[in-house]
Amino acid sequence: MDVVQSVLIDPLNDVLYSYVLVYLLIGAGLYFTIRTRAVQFRLFGRMLRIFGKAGSDAEGGISSFQAFCVGLASRVGTGNIAGVAIALTLGGPGAIFWMWCVALVGMATAFVEATLAQLFKVRAEDGTFRGGPAYYIQRGLGSRRWGVVFAIALIFAFGFAFNMVQANTIADALESGHQVAPAWTATALVVLAAPVLFGGVRRIARVAGVVLPVMALAYVLLAVVIIVTSLGQIPDVVGQIVRGAFGLDQAVAGTAGGILAALLNGVKRGLFSNEAGMGSAPNAAATATVSHPAKQGLVQSLGVFVDTMVVCSATAFIILLAGPAVYDPGTTTETAGGSLTQAAIAHQLGDWTVPLMTVLIFVFAFSSVLGNYSYAEVNLTFLGIRGKALTALRTLVLAAVGLGALVALDTAWAMADVAMAFMATINLVAISLLGRWAFGVLRDYESMTRAGRDHRFVATANPDLPGELPGDVWAAPEEARTA
Repeated sequence: MDVVQSVLIDPLNDVLYSYVLVYLLIGAGLYFTIRTRAVQFRLFGRMLRIFGKAGSDAEGGISSFQAFCVGLASRVGTGNIAGVAIALTLGGPGAIFWMWCVALVGMATAFVEATLAQLFKVRAEDGTFRGGPAYYIQRGLGSRRWGVVFAIALIFAFGFAFNMVQANTIADALESGHQVAPAWTATALVVLAAPVLFGGVRRIARVAGVVLPVMALAYVLLAVVIIVTSLGQIPDVVGQIVRGAFGLDQAVAGTAGGILAALLNGVKRGLFSNEAGMGSAPNAAATATVSHPAKQGLVQSLGVFVDTMVVCSATAFIILLAGPAVYDPGTTTETAGGSLTQAAIAHQLGDWTVPLMTVLIFVFAFSSVLGNYSYAEVNLTFLGIRGKALTALRTLVLAAVGLGALVALDTAWAMADVAMAFMATINLVAISLLGRWAFGVLRDYESMTRAGRDHRFVATANPDLPGELPGDVWAAPEEARTA
């Protein structure tokens, strides 16, 4: 496996991130920021108001809040705890600055892709909705072939590669904190995941809606306690981040790779964490029952903010405030993941936090397994895989979860990086081509709110859209009844 990684996976990662994805990701984010007139900043207050009422219009389906939590379950996982630690190890403190930049422009990208997912979604047999990049590529761009390619890439990435990463992080935390053998962790994960995965998207949404917000709040509160008790060190930590981002910290530049390492690792880990532009969260966004596509676009955009600007920043400050006793770019090993964050918290608050952090890491990573699989199932539906074939693939996903607890951390991350880059490239091209549909939906929504109305979105003969929308989900009420 090490030979394959060094000969094939690592060079491919270098090409994809150094010459392709960085430019696509930042370029798309800036383009969408300009075309939406900085929707992530202009309508941030409205995001919060919509989120406050996100469970009010589900009508028996999956609510906007539940869809948000499924998306957040995938976002808030190893990318926030292990991923930030790895970014700091390989890229130095400056990587956090570039993670912030990716998130801020990525909020506009997240709005566009989630809005498109809502716009082009379809009704499922169980009464809920399905949608995402595979659907808007086929229905919006008229390309079933590329929809299938994306669906297969996502199933591999989220059904297998990313779930291996989540399981690996859980095993790492249990082994380093409690000397639990990875084989026992693998067995426990398979046993716990099986009943939820086989219960489908509805059950995953219910579990995520209950568990994830509580755990995320507990983790942020831990960070707040550490920050409040170390207020005098905050200016120095912020200075480390800014200096490292521009290669101005000589102590870091020589050990962690300087500005290029900070940029590349910040982008990679930022994208893995907040998933803006990757094409993953739209699969959850499409399942929500909302009155207007733009509402879920705004809610999912807020998810990027919560993930990176709140939770990832909490991890970064926890580690940097621990100082050289725990974190030193010159001596910290490259394989340090969730265990580095765990050690930083224990150093500052005491060993009593080790069991608590183990529980938090477990819940974050396990919820990501559930969120990741829900994305895969949406795309399995797109491919027409049902019945025994679906059962077989669920079984293979469980096997990947078990295997992920046993393989090396750097190998699991490297595989996930390749899968993520391939998915993101396809999705970023697609949403750039379809962006005018999302811009039209945003114009419709802002016109409605300026008029003081909150009506259901109707796509039929809508002057803000570039054409007639296929399907009957957003048709006029009369057309929907006769379709």
